[in-house]
Amino acid sequence: MYNMQAVIRKSINNTTVQFEKLGYIANNMANYNTVGYKTSRFEQILREDGYVDGAIRTNALKGSIRISTNPYDIAIDGEGYIPVVSPDGEIQYTRDGSLKRGEGGYLVTVDDWMVGDGIKIPANSYKFEIRANGDVYNYDKAGSLPEKIGTIPIVQFDCPEGLEQGHNNKMVITEESGNPTIVKADQNIRQYATEVSNTNIYDELNDLMRLNTSMIASLNLMKVADDMYNKSINLTQ
Repeated sequence: MYNMQAVIRKSINNTTVQFEKLGYIANNMANYNTVGYKTSRFEQILREDGYVDGAIRTNALKGSIRISTNPYDIAIDGEGYIPVVSPDGEIQYTRDGSLKRGEGGYLVTVDDWMVGDGIKIPANSYKFEIRANGDVYNYDKAGSLPEKIGTIPIVQFDCPEGLEQGHNNKMVITEESGNPTIVKADQNIRQYATEVSNTNIYDELNDLMRLNTSMIASLNLMKVADDMYNKSINLTQ
């Protein structure tokens, strides 16, 4: 009876882990068209005691660059993340460069997180230019000399795969990812462009079908173990 209980416990644990993996696959597929989204991989690990566990890894590979007509759009054509600050002062990191002019004229993300230390676009700006090193220049009028108004910082991590999903397409640091370091002399920022998600929809569909087969097998095993457990109880009565 004890061994049968152990089989049922392991089956429940393993099925629960599979459902957790299903959630990550569904989230990746839902963000297939999300700018700068990084795919989360849920890797199943079989422990020595027979239980299945999982580890979450971030696919830090760069997505394709898509040309835009919006001067507020930027893409990082290389490694790194943009540090952004929430209205409450929380710092997270993103590759979603679909920016906008927010309250007070500051450069912000689509959900109003401030970019870097705060870059203010003047209300009377004729145009602004974001250069490859992140420097932002403003032009008061046609033919005027550019005035530097700030710099979009880029940071890197020792292990970007260790970053975890944060708030609304942002990443948070972990002990594994390490702390961010500023990238100096970077020339990877492109204005009038955005980075598409690095989610491979065909890989996700393949994982979904394989996981579905595995989950059906696990549920069938649980049913067999439960039937055997009930029969063993009836035999002892």
